Amino acid sequence: MTQIRFVSADGTHEATVTAAPGQQLLELAQAHGQPLEGTCEGAMACSTCHVLISGDDAGKLPPPSDEEEDMLDFAVGASRASRLACQIRLTPDIGSLTVRMPPGAVDMSRR
Repeated sequence: MTQIRFVSADGTHEATVTAAPGQQLLELAQAHGQPLEGTCEGAMACSTCHVLISGDDAGKLPPPSDEEEDMLDFAVGASRASRLACQIRLTPDIGSLTVRMPPGAVDMSRR
């Protein structure tokens, strides 16, 4: 099992939840009330599931695809720590992740 710690954009709220092996980070976040829309349902046509992976945790994940990096160019507050939650499958070898919510979202599918 993987432990995910969700942190609000302003850092004032935290929730730690357990993920089942193979679960998508977006699905887990939505199931636990995190403010990720995921408008395109994982098709990488929006950036409404943009999250920030904290510190060394990014090294626990496979690198983003070129398509994911292209979509992150449209994400609000994007940084080197940015990922799309729809593209992250949680596996037991990850162990734990700290995931911060971004300051906002832009839905590219509605432009």
